[in-house]
Amino acid sequence: MATVQRPASSSDSDPRYANVDERKRKRMLSNRESARRSRVRKQKQLEDLVNEVSALQKDNGQLSEKINIATQRYMEMENANNVLRAQAVELTERLRSLNSVLHIVEEVSGFAVDIPEIPDPLMKPWHLPCPIQPIMASADMFEC
Repeated sequence: MATVQRPASSSDSDPRYANVDERKRKRMLSNRESARRSRVRKQKQLEDLVNEVSALQKDNGQLSEKINIATQRYMEMENANNVLRAQAVELTERLRSLNSVLHIVEEVSGFAVDIPEIPDPLMKPWHLPCPIQPIMASADMFEC
């Protein structure tokens, strides 16, 4: 492929070619500066994204830890509730046994004995025959 070459002496002496060369040189410098700014901007964007990823990974780790702690506390409370339910069943059975003794005493002695009704706390815990007492709680008992 043939290239058209201008004689070097003609561009140096002809003001038209000098003006074109000067514009070309300015455009090249402008393009270089624009490309440099673009590279700097992209590098800054990349650094910002890397920093954001690091921050999000840190937050994610903290949230995972809080979830693990909350899950562990939930399991502890669930176990404690199971123990309390078992104790309630055992105490209810003891009360039934004592009530049966009272029935026998009532039949044998002929005296009227006040035998309390046995509630089923596991079926309707909101109907328990106990005085209403406020449940004291603080905000820090729910923190993870």
